[in-house]
Amino acid sequence: MATRLTAATRNAACDAVVDLLDAGSGAATIKVYTGTQPTLASDAATGTLLVTITTADPAFGASSSGVATLAGTPLSATGVAAGTAGWARIADSAGVTVLDGSVTATGGGGQIELATTTISVGVTVQITSGTVTMPAG
Repeated sequence: MATRLTAATRNAACDAVVDLLDAGSGAATIKVYTGTQPTLASDAATGTLLVTITTADPAFGASSSGVATLAGTPLSATGVAAGTAGWARIADSAGVTVLDGSVTATGGGGQIELATTTISVGVTVQITSGTVTMPAG
């Protein structure tokens, strides 16, 4: 029999995950890299770091139907390397990794959506939206 979660359980689990991002004295960060995300969020980062974007504090709002939405969007920072965004690592203010996620252009369905996935040195990179989702089953 498959595990299935109620909406309240999904919300509690999702809120617990995003609350980890707000641990510490400052805002969380989202680092965007080229290539394919590692198998586990505890694995070393792969690819080239393209940009580091600081989130609002708190980083995400309360979840609804198991989905927490990134607060304060759009968020932006300046690209430090050139390449195509492939994945993101989100960490608390102490740099402790909480989760990794996919990156797509706006409307592409990634956990982190950028205005464009083509990043250039010295050019503003903008996050248009972001979500953390706890699946129902």
